[in-house]
Amino acid sequence: MFIFKPKLFTLIKNRPEEFTVSRIVTDLNAGLIVAFIAIPLSIALGIASGVMPGKGLITAVVAGFLISLFGGSRVQIGGPTGAFVIIVYGIIQQYGTSGLITATAMAGALLIAMGFLKFGKIIKYIPDPIVIGFTSGIAVVLFSTQINDFLGMGLASVPSDFIEKWKTYFANIHSINPITVIIGTATIVFMAVYPKKFKFFPGPLAALIITTLLVKFLNLPVETIYSHFGDITKSMAFKPVLPAFSFELMAKLFQPAMTIAILAGIESLLSAVVADGMIGKKHNSNTELIAQGIANIGSAFFGAIPATGAIARTAANVNNGARTPIAGIAHAFFILIIMLLFMKYIVLVPMVTLAVILFTVSYRMMDFAAFKELLRAPRSDSLVLITTFVLTVFVNLVYAIEIGMILAAFLFMKRMSDITGIDTSEDVYEGIEEEDIAEKKKLKDVVVYEINGPFFFGAASAFVEHMEKIKECRVIILRMRKVPAMDATGYHALYKIYRKCAKTDTRLILCQIQKQPLKVLKNYGFIEIIGRNNFALNIDNAFKKAESHLKALEEYNETFHLKRQSGV
Repeated sequence: MFIFKPKLFTLIKNRPEEFTVSRIVTDLNAGLIVAFIAIPLSIALGIASGVMPGKGLITAVVAGFLISLFGGSRVQIGGPTGAFVIIVYGIIQQYGTSGLITATAMAGALLIAMGFLKFGKIIKYIPDPIVIGFTSGIAVVLFSTQINDFLGMGLASVPSDFIEKWKTYFANIHSINPITVIIGTATIVFMAVYPKKFKFFPGPLAALIITTLLVKFLNLPVETIYSHFGDITKSMAFKPVLPAFSFELMAKLFQPAMTIAILAGIESLLSAVVADGMIGKKHNSNTELIAQGIANIGSAFFGAIPATGAIARTAANVNNGARTPIAGIAHAFFILIIMLLFMKYIVLVPMVTLAVILFTVSYRMMDFAAFKELLRAPRSDSLVLITTFVLTVFVNLVYAIEIGMILAAFLFMKRMSDITGIDTSEDVYEGIEEEDIAEKKKLKDVVVYEINGPFFFGAASAFVEHMEKIKECRVIILRMRKVPAMDATGYHALYKIYRKCAKTDTRLILCQIQKQPLKVLKNYGFIEIIGRNNFALNIDNAFKKAESHLKALEEYNETFHLKRQSGV
């Protein structure tokens, strides 16, 4: 079955009746409103990422268009997001803009590969503590990057390290611009009290226009995009840029490119899931990953920054009536039109306004309720959350995700070993008539054990250790009715016990094996090794095999004893 099925084309083919005139008009209106929301955010995110403001807008246009055109969601809105700020800034600091372009293109290729390899569902299984940990960490770091512009310090360069950054701020506390702080504070208040009913004209855009006019006509000594970057016209041109590919550079950039791809995958699929809940529809996760990959390659081709699905903009799209990808495509075109018509005015935007806009982005990213809730979760989850958060803030995002995943994997192993145990209680006789249990217990040469839980590598060593303590017996019945799954290590542990039984002439009978473990044993050829007659469908059948074996041994021993007495 072909994996890549863009939602727009499947809707046109299978549901053409949805594209009525009223529906298209509603989607176009939603696209215009989302464009108004996206413009100030894209400029601010571009600056925070360490690139020219125009690159954020180009990302919103190119990636936003491609994600809606080829995506697996009806209403996904793509573009630059706060999640990428840290990683993008770090890549630029180390490898320059050309390195960022290459890393973005590589991330796009990785996303396409993930989609075709059907990683769409797997990527959803990344634990919540890791997702909340790094997004909250990103929020704190993003907030800290805007202090310079909010306080009007005018620092030409700020260290990327979190602690060094704050040391620099405190060392330059004397250079705060009071007028900038007043405008910034007033902007925060304005956006907080801005009426939510004015959906058509979002608060961030209103704040941006008002503060720009105030700074311009009152000639206030506040830093603007122009005073900070100069003429940005060239950075807003859609000129193709070819990524610099070399084996050495790609090897260095593989880790950050993989981080971009994972972030893009996680955020876009989370956004698509949120959208599904709002509109009562389902997205195609693998198609969405492929579209994200295409969008990031397209963004790199125009020298822009990484992109993904934006949860807040997608939610705004749905809330304004969007139900088809036309809204997302329209949003990209509206941004392009506004760029072309108002390019000369964008340079007048105060940097402090963009800082406040990013403050709000940071606040939304910092899920305080979820963070607080996870701190009350089991210690293992809290440990993963705090570790990922601290590493994101104080080290870097790459290490945070890698170590968070490794830590989560080890804790998962521990949990699996904890829930998987060897049962020797009365429960092992469940399924036998009550009056027969006492009789079965009298069989001193028969030992019954039951494995409870998945038989993975985390529990295998404990199983072997326990089974090796078994005293001499003639038959071991191993019930496996509560083993839903077995891996290679679990099999080798079972094989080790079988070899020990073979050396001591002990018969091993496996009872009530489920489908997946049985398949594993078949693949390893274990059924032929142990013999089909050593498998039992139920505990009663297993005891019959055991009793039959003991009887045969007894008869053999009697015959052997008689022969010795007769001298044969």
